[in-house]
Amino acid sequence: MQSAVQYLARRTLATAASHGVQRVGVIGAGQMGIGIACVAARNAKVPVMVMDMNQAQIDKGLKYIDAVLQKDVSKGKMTAEDRDHARSLVTATTKLDDFAQTDFLVEAVSESLELKNKIFSDLTKITPADAILASNTSSISITKIAAATGSHARAQNVIGMHFMNPVPIMQLVEIIPGLATSDATLKKTLALAHAMGKTTTTSRDVPGFIANRLLMPYINEAVFALHEGIGSKQDIDTTMKLGTNMPMGPLTLADFIGLDTCLSILKILHTQLGEDKYRPCPLLQSYVDAGWVGKKAGSRVLRVQH
Repeated sequence: MQSAVQYLARRTLATAASHGVQRVGVIGAGQMGIGIACVAARNAKVPVMVMDMNQAQIDKGLKYIDAVLQKDVSKGKMTAEDRDHARSLVTATTKLDDFAQTDFLVEAVSESLELKNKIFSDLTKITPADAILASNTSSISITKIAAATGSHARAQNVIGMHFMNPVPIMQLVEIIPGLATSDATLKKTLALAHAMGKTTTTSRDVPGFIANRLLMPYINEAVFALHEGIGSKQDIDTTMKLGTNMPMGPLTLADFIGLDTCLSILKILHTQLGEDKYRPCPLLQSYVDAGWVGKKAGSRVLRVQH
């Protein structure tokens, strides 16, 4: 008798296949990109190729996928056979040209419009004309990114697909259609996200979308509270964790997201919306300048005593 996990896996596979997703490509083997690749293989059972110019980053990412899958086996969430099958679906490359036969791509690089525009422009020349080009951006306009494709025909296949970190655990994906995004692109993207085991919400293409429009001022205000000596890191985090039933405090969350990522998003929000509540705390800028960007760099939020 098949397990509930196996049943759901087969159901989600059918959902993705029914909308024509045959092969997923992920650009960027950082913590977000490798997590997206993991759920594409583990949950949606779709072949996925990860691209990164840094081979060491690829090797690190593949080890992370191995660890996630093994942990699922240890917890009884999947069989060893399912683990091996999921792992066999993941390949890697250092060349963007290897996406020539890929029909669904997810860009997961740093929050730089210039970099994303370059990638989307290149993908337009490499990928099939009907390939969907999704961005995991957490704050940049999908309409601006889509414009880099150079034509309405390709822009209608561009969409935002904002995963939450850590991707294998967090349930939500924000879906963001741009001005030119077609209904067919939206439907196929929703189907793949559901096949990955995710719950989806849809946001208008505005700075920060839903999640970061609300989250970043909260984190920024917590950094201001630390900066102004209102409370220690422990006091601030404990107050919000226990007082508002949050799973973790805002400073711990910022550390997990990455202080550089938080700063980048806040700068985009401040520039595009022009409101003072999005002005990054000077302490946040100082930490990033010092290279203390959080867990991914082996550092922590509280480096300066107040």
